Amino acid sequence: MKLPKLFSIHDVELKGSKVLVRVDFNCPIGSNGEILDDSRIRAHVPTIKELLRRDAAVVLISHQGRPGEPDFVTLENHCSILSKCLGMNVKFVPDVIGPTAINEVRNLRAGEVLLLDNLRLISEEIIEAVPEVQARTYLVRKLAPNFNYFVFDAFATAHRSQPSIVGFPIVLPSVIGEVMKRELDALSRIYEVSEGPKVFVLGGAKVQDTIKIVEYLTKNKVADRILTAGLVGIFFHVAKGGSVNKETLKVLESKGLLSLIPRARKLILSGAPIETPYDYRSFKDGGEVVEDSVSRLDGKALDIGSYTISMYSELIKEAKLVVMRGPAGYIEDERFREGTVKLLKAALNSNAYVIIGGGHLAAMVEGNVRENVHVSTGGGALLIFLSGEPLPAIDALAESTKKFFTNLTIK
Repeated sequence: MKLPKLFSIHDVELKGSKVLVRVDFNCPIGSNGEILDDSRIRAHVPTIKELLRRDAAVVLISHQGRPGEPDFVTLENHCSILSKCLGMNVKFVPDVIGPTAINEVRNLRAGEVLLLDNLRLISEEIIEAVPEVQARTYLVRKLAPNFNYFVFDAFATAHRSQPSIVGFPIVLPSVIGEVMKRELDALSRIYEVSEGPKVFVLGGAKVQDTIKIVEYLTKNKVADRILTAGLVGIFFHVAKGGSVNKETLKVLESKGLLSLIPRARKLILSGAPIETPYDYRSFKDGGEVVEDSVSRLDGKALDIGSYTISMYSELIKEAKLVVMRGPAGYIEDERFREGTVKLLKAALNSNAYVIIGGGHLAAMVEGNVRENVHVSTGGGALLIFLSGEPLPAIDALAESTKKFFTNLTIK
């Protein structure tokens, strides 16, 4: 997959411009409405600071949760946190496209930042459609005329085709921010850098999604080794013809995964370089935690075992590129975190360029990364990308580039 060349905030003249920035401030929310993890807010600070340095007036838009869910809240607390991160007062308006919001946008001056309220207060933002349709929504028609540029910086939403993601690029000159640029620079290495070995560590419980990834990697001969773990590892072990106990088989059956075995077997027979765990740490009915080879597995397998950790770590250490997505075990329980922790450590201590998927893995390595380690902000978007499917945001941005920047050269 070849990513299109997109213009960034460094490629255009922004002095005196008013820019609309799509960020992703969608944070985990506690029972009292408090923000439990502000890392997504902090991630966008470099983009906002660069826009301010370039003397632009900055208006931010983001969603938070879904209507009807406990995390569907206003962005007022997000604004307070952002103000602290930037060391300045960020204006907030409890409105998105009403008269109050439009008036605040029009009165915003260069060097100021305004955060509009939760995009999903507007029902249109829940609906997915092609960019040309989204460009005609009230959200886009009300906001777009007030801006010189649209900046897309929300990689975690790039797999969606909603108005705030694909509508604005159709009607405004659109560029990418620092978060999006880092994501695309990192992902381009997967397919554009020829040097190997390239090792993919695919864990977690999203088996159907992982099959798509393996199919794409195999078809395009991208991966030298695919190390499976978690429920994904158990599934591929069964697909190889391996035996498991009745309890494990019931888990696969309850999740509707047995019907996918022929599809996975076809991959294996086609030569997909898939490795499956040799041993597991499992939880027995009596509460005992034991470690057994996969053929003697007793109880519920919740982490990879010592021998698998050792073998996988050796393969990771020899790699030139490592992509990790999904945990190796049930990391919510300290007794079953060791596999994930040690594989992450092997990757971080290697000489490889390392890409770590969002979610649990990102939280486990925060503050412990080196220069050639990229921690992705997007779980779903990364998954879609690795599966070889198009990302609507990137396609819309590419169209905007063709439409508005015909005579501009990317720096």
